[in-house]
Amino acid sequence: MKINGNAIKQGNVIEHKGSLWIAVKTSHVKPGKGGAFAQVELKNLRNNTKLNERFRSSETVERIILEEKNATYLYEENDTLIFMDIESYDQKSISKELIGNKYQLLEDGMEVILNTFEDEVISIQLPDTIKVEIFEADAVIKGQTASSSYKPAIIKNDIRILVPPHIEKGTKVVIKSEDLSYVERAKE
Repeated sequence: MKINGNAIKQGNVIEHKGSLWIAVKTSHVKPGKGGAFAQVELKNLRNNTKLNERFRSSETVERIILEEKNATYLYEENDTLIFMDIESYDQKSISKELIGNKYQLLEDGMEVILNTFEDEVISIQLPDTIKVEIFEADAVIKGQTASSSYKPAIIKNDIRILVPPHIEKGTKVVIKSEDLSYVERAKE
């Protein structure tokens, strides 16, 4: 589907320079001289390189619609992760590099969304929030206020997060998978 260069929005996947790119940031610029353009920060979906491009309204780009498939995480084997398509029960092997360090948040049986293009997995969407257990947390410092201060804590795979002072070792909390920020104490 062809769209104008200034119609690119954050999260759109486009075909540009022979590769698939996702728009990470977009801003519209109207300089004093000349025509307006869209300044777009792109990230390559295959090798994670970044690129800043200017698109004028007269330019057109091919917008790609990715197919979403629900899948379940099964296990890890060397540098690949094995997922099972929920509908067809086909198993897919995906390189850890595709999702970066987020693979450490995967748990057996976790449902994810595989974004595919021409039967090739391009990206993986983890659930918005994930329930994790605190393995280690700093002690509360007397006099700290609970409203705005956070302390460091460690969850599985030595991932560091920030939690409120009342959270202790062994507590289960809910975090956002996107940026690992604390959401709330998990309901048992």
